[in-house]
Amino acid sequence: MTIIIFVVVLWYGGLFFQSFFLHRYAAHQVFTMTKTMERITFVLTWIFQGSSYLSAYGYGIMHRMHHAYTDTEKDPHSPSYDANLFAMMWKTKTIYQDINKQRIAIDERFTKNVPQWKSFDTFASSRFSRLLWIAAYVLFFAFFVTSWWQWLLLPITFLMAPIHGVIINWFGHIYGYVNFKMKNTSKNLFRFDFLMMGEGYHNNHHKFASRANFGVKWYEIDVTYLIIKVLNAFGVIRLKPIKVKA
Repeated sequence: MTIIIFVVVLWYGGLFFQSFFLHRYAAHQVFTMTKTMERITFVLTWIFQGSSYLSAYGYGIMHRMHHAYTDTEKDPHSPSYDANLFAMMWKTKTIYQDINKQRIAIDERFTKNVPQWKSFDTFASSRFSRLLWIAAYVLFFAFFVTSWWQWLLLPITFLMAPIHGVIINWFGHIYGYVNFKMKNTSKNLFRFDFLMMGEGYHNNHHKFASRANFGVKWYEIDVTYLIIKVLNAFGVIRLKPIKVKA
């Protein structure tokens, strides 16, 4: 039971900071926070994503490119142009690393106000940091595993962030339903997104990219947005006024 709880905490903890910090803050800036709070959130993202830590700078820029070039040859990840999900993951990884290491020229519209903490990202993205987290996960499993099948969950802890990305960027453009007809393949994966904390409302998000709440229908409960509302109420962050273009 301890292992199951551990994996669930890593799943939803890492997912929350990917959605809250990397996606809605770094890429879309639907709310603001102080510099101190931003630094704290960088560290919390590293703690919960662990060995699969993603840079806010690399993620933010790449996601903006995804919105600008959705389902075209310039899209960093699209089932329409990648042969399979593994090919898409490799392409995404390459573009992400090229952005972080400044190996490619990036249009200024994609870099504007994207948060960056170079010294921390250098450490958090280092091989040392990733191996440290992997060692910690292995030790945790060694102490608390009670059945052989629980070891099958270990690789998930290593690759949590890429798995989250594949669910949305691959399956979220193939399976599901649409609320809005658009010139792309984005879909909503679930009517109640219990698995991805609101990220599964991908069609809604592509329609209203600057909207903090990804849910549109009454049953589309965006759990991440509910947490954002609480943080806004306590003054931890400040939501920006809603600007929706129909």
